[in-house]
Amino acid sequence: MKKPTAAPLRFASLAEAHRAFGLPQPRHPLISLLTSADVPTQALSASHTHVLSFYKIAYKPRLGGQLTYGQGHYDFDAGGLLFAAPGQLIGGRPDSEPGACSQVTLLIHPDFVASYPLAQKMRHYGFFTYATHEALHVSESEKQLLLALLRTMKAELAGRLDEFSQDVVVAQLELLLTYANRFYKRQFLTRKAVHSDLLRRLEEELADCFRPDYLHQHGLPTVQDLAQRLHVSPSYLSDMLRTLTGQSAQQHIHDKLIEQAKEQLAATNMTVSEVAYALGFEHPQSFSRFFKTKTALSPLAFRQSLQPN
Repeated sequence: MKKPTAAPLRFASLAEAHRAFGLPQPRHPLISLLTSADVPTQALSASHTHVLSFYKIAYKPRLGGQLTYGQGHYDFDAGGLLFAAPGQLIGGRPDSEPGACSQVTLLIHPDFVASYPLAQKMRHYGFFTYATHEALHVSESEKQLLLALLRTMKAELAGRLDEFSQDVVVAQLELLLTYANRFYKRQFLTRKAVHSDLLRRLEEELADCFRPDYLHQHGLPTVQDLAQRLHVSPSYLSDMLRTLTGQSAQQHIHDKLIEQAKEQLAATNMTVSEVAYALGFEHPQSFSRFFKTKTALSPLAFRQSLQPN
């Protein structure tokens, strides 16, 4: 009989998380920065799944394992940063090795940045919802820069807290996330072997999704559908495409849809309503509005523009 899966632990506060990991109470109730030296060896196993109510940024000196894209495997033995947003499920790997433990872990409750513009930025940084295998892999120089910044933050939090402490730490956090955003852009551009394969497979999946029978039965594929087929997170897929092509995954889907619509309007005698239904639209009016938004022509006007004068 299959052993039942333990329910994930849920931590509503930093204090709860500290207690679960055998740590002393955090000096600040809304932010905590821990190093591997702070965490006792008997702390809660990383294999036990848990859900946090706060942001988590962790630097691992060795991410280990292999990153799989399609039939290809890419080794990433260097260290890197992992990000998690509030509400995400973390852990659940019973095969996690001790060497894969975090060297530095930063926990930030959303209330800590709530009154700062950074709060909105953090909600829009896609990498907070990337999957574990989409971690930020950093070079040696990038690692030294990030660790130096984390050490500065730790020193600030360990010192005497005053009326300027929060402003200083928020500024340091914003700088850390700006560097992370920059390094992710670099990662998208430099790992061409991985991402070229991903782009190729994206086109294959789109071609499969745009078969007439698929569209009629399932409707237009979503970014989530494509990400699941490609074994990446939706945020990672869109951010990678935006960096490499200037368009998001949603825009790629729409471009493919317009391409199919133009083909059917130009090469068949189907009515506009028939084309709309074939492309998965429930209402022809919705298709016509969508087509005109993307091409500045109605479907009928596009068809007429192809006719000789």
